[in-house]
Parts: sequence; structure tokens; C-alpha cells
Amino acid sequence: MAKPVCLIIPPSGFLLDERVFMPLGILRVAAMLEREKIPVEVLDLSGVSNYLEAIADYAAATKIRIFGLTATTPQLPAATAIAKVIRDIQKNARLILGGPHVTLVNVAFKNNPDGRAKKALSEIKDYFDALIAGDGEFAIFEALQPDAPKIIDADNPGGNLFLNNKRLDELPFPARHLIDAESYHYAIEGEQALSMIAQLGCPFECGFCGGRISPAFRRIRTRSPENIVREMVYLYETYRVKGFMLYDDELNVSKKLVELMRLIAKKQRELSVEWKLRGFIKAELFTDEQARAMRQAGFRWILTGFESGSPQILKNINKKASREENNRCIEIARRNGLKVKALMSIGHPGESIDTIHETEKWLLETKPDDFDVTLITVYPGTPYYDEAIPFIDKPGIWVYTYAKTGDRLYQLDINYANTANYYKGRPDGGYNAFVYTDYITAEELVRERDRVERTVREKLGIPFNPGAPAIRYEHSMGQHGLSPLIFKAS
Repeated sequence: MAKPVCLIIPPSGFLLDERVFMPLGILRVAAMLEREKIPVEVLDLSGVSNYLEAIADYAAATKIRIFGLTATTPQLPAATAIAKVIRDIQKNARLILGGPHVTLVNVAFKNNPDGRAKKALSEIKDYFDALIAGDGEFAIFEALQPDAPKIIDADNPGGNLFLNNKRLDELPFPARHLIDAESYHYAIEGEQALSMIAQLGCPFECGFCGGRISPAFRRIRTRSPENIVREMVYLYETYRVKGFMLYDDELNVSKKLVELMRLIAKKQRELSVEWKLRGFIKAELFTDEQARAMRQAGFRWILTGFESGSPQILKNINKKASREENNRCIEIARRNGLKVKALMSIGHPGESIDTIHETEKWLLETKPDDFDVTLITVYPGTPYYDEAIPFIDKPGIWVYTYAKTGDRLYQLDINYANTANYYKGRPDGGYNAFVYTDYITAEELVRERDRVERTVREKLGIPFNPGAPAIRYEHSMGQHGLSPLIFKAS
């Protein structure tokens, strides 16, 4: 009989509310294990404030000896802390780590073995027995073997672990039944919603974005419209939701977007139901035909990474979209009854007080229905990180230079395995900056970000979203049954 596996979702303490979008990647891995008749449990620690107490109780009570974790870069400190707790309790436990951070660090290391990623990769090797880089759905079976290599590279399109379109279409739907789906709360125009991923990959080369040299992140892989709609019907019939958040990088990079939208609209007519949808689009690719089809399919919101109102910054980040194209995107959305959330960021190469003012002015002029202003975080696997070099005059500082303009971005060297406070804060404050430019300090970046957020929200009448409080794991009198809020077993 196959040995059982526990898959662990680490908390994401950097998020305002961790119980919004369930992590679908690790749930797809769980579904693959189930398909091969391997017993699997999922420990969902999203939003659990005392997660180390929860994992200690679980590790002491369970007979499972194989644990698989997923981690984005901001989740890595929690993942390594979880690994240490399990190892302290179960000396012979097998620990596996997959997810975006491993993928990004590994591809950066492959591209430059003597570069900056060498240190980032070594920081996590000691915590885990196997690291999965790239798609985990098939790689997990190699990682379960005791003699598996330290790094299992599924980020190779020529290998047998990489997902192509056909394989993606044949995957079982994410095993949402292994976690408490009802504890996740997200609504679109008043309708309870669940998240989906219709396609993988983004071909664009924004300087701040991770995975630009990773096939798993860069190569577009699509599911058929029929397969996507089949999952929507499954979620509607199983969980009685009428809202769907499509968490793809950019929906309209797919040439089949309009076909998909028409099929979604047709299915609603057949079911006599009205769905509400929300998703991301690329501004310069957006057309009236797409917008009309999306509206007819039930889309009410689109989210777009406009990033900046400064033409100079848009050039420096290699955004490929001009300020005029961003304006046109909002006009198209409004013409077709779609609301727009503008995703903005500051702290790019060449950023200054003036360029931040340009972003503020653009927001006030275009009046998006909602917006988000974040400080840039330099992740492994981004050009900002991978192409940076040590700053000779200041040890511990790295500098990235955008070759076409000469503008620079200075970065503090961060140990991602145990430093978590570099990521996003609350919209009403609490940010930290670990970057600066020739024109603005880290402290000024924080101050200006907070000022823009506050000023624009006041003038446009868009309230702050305070988020939700963390869940607390509880047990009583030494009994180790985990709360159903964080644990379900198949």
C-alpha cells in the first residue's frame, strides 16, 4: 500500500486576509495523488496565527511521515519554520518543498550558477529532502521516492514532468474537498465566489515580475474552453457558488478568450443562472470585442497592472503599455459596463517624488473603481534580482540598472528563508521598503506610498479594506484533533 502524504499550506501573514483565495496549485497536486490512490491529507494553515502550535500537535499525533509544502517567496519563512518543527518531532520525516519560490530560485541559478541565486538556493536546501522546481503535478511522484535527487527539475519543456496543453486539460480539478472551502470568503457583486485558474504563464518581460526566464511561468499553456466551463459547472453544482475569480496572469493573452466567454454565457443560459466573474487582463491587448464578450459572460470587474502613471517608469519596467494605452483600456471597460481595479506599484528604477506624483495624478484623472498601491519587492527570478550586481561602495547592497535608460534600483540583500517583513503591508500603512533609487530613499518611498493611498482614496471616495482577523488554532486538554477550519482528510 502506498505511504500516505500530508500536504501543507503555510500561512501568508503578509496578506490582509488569508482566507480569500485558496491555493490551487497544491490542491492540484493533492488531486493527482488521489487519482493514483495515494492517501493524502491537507493541512491548511492559511490565516492561523499560532500555526507552529498546530503543526507541532499534528506532527506528534499523525502516523504520516511524508510532508509536502508549497511556498511563494513571502511564505518561505513560515515554510522553513514548519519544516523545523516537523523535523524536531519526527527525526525521519521526509520533507518536500515545491511552489513558486523554488522554481524561481532554481531557474535563476541554472541561468547563472555563480550568481546571486546560488545563496538563495543554499538557504533552503538544508530544510528539505527534495525540492520541486516547476510543475508539481507529476514531479511529486518522483519526490516521494527515498532516492530522489535533491532538486527535481520539472521546469523543462522537453522533460516528461512539464505540463503541456493536453496534460493540463487532462488534470483532475483541484482537490478543494480536502480543505474547508466554506471558510474561504470572497464575493463578486454580492455573489459568493471561488477562484479558478484557466491557463498558465505570461509571455511579457516586466522587470519586476518573477519567472521571466522560467518556462513554467513564461510559457502560455491553456485549457480548452470546454474544460474551463466544465470546472465552473462543477463548482456551481458542488459548492453552490455563482461567482468565479479567474486568477490567470492575463486572460486576454489567449486567442480563445472571446470563444471562452461565449461558451460561459451559453452555459448560463442552459442552466438558467447568472454568474458573476472577475479577472486580470493586459491593458494594451484589451479590445471592445473582448469587453463585450466578458460582460455578456458575467464579468463585472477587471484587474489590470497599470503599475505607474509615469511614462519614464513604464519604459524602465519594460511594461510594453503606454499611458495612453492604459487610458484606452479604462475607457473600453467603462463603455462596456466593466469596473476596473488599477494595480499600481512604486519603487522602480528611476523612481522619484515626481514620478510618484505622476502616478497619483493619473489615478485621480482616470478614476478607477478601486486601486492598490504597493512597494516593489525584489524577488529571486525577476530581472531586478537576477541582473543585479553587488554595489561596491556599500556591502550588502545590490544594484540593478535598466540598460536602455541607465536608471538604477538599489536593493538590500535579504535572507528570504527567515525574513518576511519585506512584502506588502496594509493599505492604511505598515509597509517596509528594502529598495531605493538615486532620487528617493527607502523611507521616502514608504511615506509617499502611504500618502498616495490615503489621498487618492479620500478624493475618489474609495474606502480602505481593513481585512479580516487571523484564525486561531485551538485544542483542548491535550487532545490533538485539529480544528475543521484548518484540516480535512480524504
